Amino acid sequence: MIERRPLASLGYADHGWLEARHHFSFADYHEPSRVNWGALRVWNDDTIQAGTGFALHAHANMEIITYVREGAITHQDSLGNSGRTVAGDVQVMSAGTGIRHSEYNREAGVTRIFQIWIMPNQRGAPPAWGSKPFPKDDRAGRFVPLASGLAGDQGALPIRAEARVSGATLRCGDTIEYQFSDAGRLGYLVAASGRVTVNGISLEAGDGAAIRHEAVLRLTASEAAELVLVDVAEQMPI
Repeated sequence: MIERRPLASLGYADHGWLEARHHFSFADYHEPSRVNWGALRVWNDDTIQAGTGFALHAHANMEIITYVREGAITHQDSLGNSGRTVAGDVQVMSAGTGIRHSEYNREAGVTRIFQIWIMPNQRGAPPAWGSKPFPKDDRAGRFVPLASGLAGDQGALPIRAEARVSGATLRCGDTIEYQFSDAGRLGYLVAASGRVTVNGISLEAGDGAAIRHEAVLRLTASEAAELVLVDVAEQMPI
């Protein structure tokens, strides 16, 4: 089963400094059928204006993955971490027992990010943060794990969840496959750019696809595309 979720059907908020599309219920957007997808709780498609951002605020017991699509995001937190993550790269914050952080666009133009929250499989662990470059050329024609709590995903940023966040870039006409480890896994795919078909379902840029009971995904690009896929357990952590 693959349910296409067109960009126009997503939750929407315009705060002036921030324009956000919500794939799942978030803040003032509440859709009972889109509260979560297994352990995947939030997927926000954010556009942040230059010189603005998210002021210092707190989180706990959540794995927060930021995929930078355009521009760069500058991070600071209560652990003393700071860093600038640029387009194509990824940062992970394991909120654990609690962390306060800010995320700002210090660039001259807009910054666009995917903000992905996954429920952890352990609570009360110490908070942590990390960032890593992932050159898009390394993802050409294949999915590469960007953040993962699954065994064997060497090179991915670690998260405390039975989940994997992968990225791929496709040229027009490319076809790739992704195989789930078992039937109890869910997928959520977003086309950051371009146009693809996934098991015969067409996705435009910005669309999401909620995936259940599909052993293999076969994806073909009808124009150059950038893809992000989350593979999560169907059952939410306790």
